[in-house]
Amino acid sequence: MKSPLLSQPGAVPAEGRDEGVAAHYGDLFREQRALADGKGLVDLSHRGVVTVTGDDRLSWLHLLLTQHVSELPAGQATEALILSAHGHIEHALYLVDDGETVWAHVEPGSQEALIAYLESMKFFYRVEVADRTDEFAVVHLPAGSIAEVPDGVVVRETAYGRDLFLPRADLEAYAAQNGPLAGILAHEALRIEQHRPRVGFETDHRTIPHELGWIGSAVHLQKGCYRGQETVARVHNLGKPPRRLVFLHLDGSEVHLPPPGTPVRLAADGAEGRQLGFVTTSGRHHELGPIALALVKRNVPVDAELMAGDTAAAQETVVEP
Repeated sequence: MKSPLLSQPGAVPAEGRDEGVAAHYGDLFREQRALADGKGLVDLSHRGVVTVTGDDRLSWLHLLLTQHVSELPAGQATEALILSAHGHIEHALYLVDDGETVWAHVEPGSQEALIAYLESMKFFYRVEVADRTDEFAVVHLPAGSIAEVPDGVVVRETAYGRDLFLPRADLEAYAAQNGPLAGILAHEALRIEQHRPRVGFETDHRTIPHELGWIGSAVHLQKGCYRGQETVARVHNLGKPPRRLVFLHLDGSEVHLPPPGTPVRLAADGAEGRQLGFVTTSGRHHELGPIALALVKRNVPVDAELMAGDTAAAQETVVEP
């Protein structure tokens, strides 16, 4: 779905999974600094919007999600995962309940598969699941923003800012009143700095929540059964995940960023060394310079100097080995 804000001056379209919104509006670092200062907004209108209504919505979702939501207070934001039977991550939902409806935004284009799964699990529960992507656009206001939220707009407030489920017809007018606009690249650079994973970026077909630090924030360890729980409990109680998420400070003298999938090796082993992981997301930060997230084998020493492709990389621990 193509955002109307792509017609704004300086807008450069994003590519890949974030196609449909602006990568930037002409000045990546200015846009990042504005967000860091609590100003402006990010157009996330390409993300899927799913709602669940009905008297059983919270108790039903509680059975399906990794998060404890059966008693979720109205207005309290949370996040949750849907796992495969083997405990691999399939979906991440960013949730809030407004007292009558659970609102969630999800990765662009993933809402159809998510809804198909939810519909298959309805049975006799009093719930209705709907794709609201055509009607509502997600808009992100950074932490510290004093922008007003229109009456009736559902808000998901977190430590990183507020996500608004804004009527899509109001998107242009709201952006005009609450700019400056920041593109998805600025938003992603701050996400990398904050060590926050995304499905489809930090995940592959075998990623489990422990590898990305999602235990606690998106996975509740003391709740009842859900699909994939056996894997979650077994790894938590009896073992360690095979991989771990790391944050990389990249050599700033390199012109090009290592793209997702770039092999990560020990710097001491050189370009012919054994691959120990791969870059998941990279970006340019207004203060830190080039940065990235990567998945590496659990036993990689936390103080080891690494290479992301041909680029030197110093690591910070995100998930303990």
